[in-house]
Parts: sequence; structure tokens; C-alpha cells
Amino acid sequence: MNNAIPAGHPPVWVRSSYSNGAGGECVECARRDGSVHLRDSKDVEGPVITVGLDAWAPFVRAIRR
Repeated sequence: MNNAIPAGHPPVWVRSSYSNGAGGECVECARRDGSVHLRDSKDVEGPVITVGLDAWAPFVRAIRR
């Protein structure tokens, strides 16, 4: 896990379709350079968590179940 985004082109952040814009909790994700970056949508200048695709894929499969 890492909390820095590599230099270069900025990542394209995607917000969950479940986010209703009414101030609820939401996480944004960006896929870049073989990693997935996560941040709080209400604190876009705050910390970013970076995980490898090898960790991200099983996580997504588990929450879809």
C-alpha cells in the first residue's frame, strides 16, 4: 500500500454510481499504471491509498458477493 500517486498525467477519478450527492460517504477510484488509487470524495486533496491490481480484483469480487 502506498499513499502517493506517481508523477505524470493526473488520474481520472470515478465515483460510485451509488453516490447520491447528498453528502453520503463515498470513495473515488482511479486506475493507473497497474494500480488502483482510492480517495475520499469529500477530501479530494487528502490522502490517497494505492493498491495493486492483484489485491484490488479479489476485493471487488468479495464485495460483489
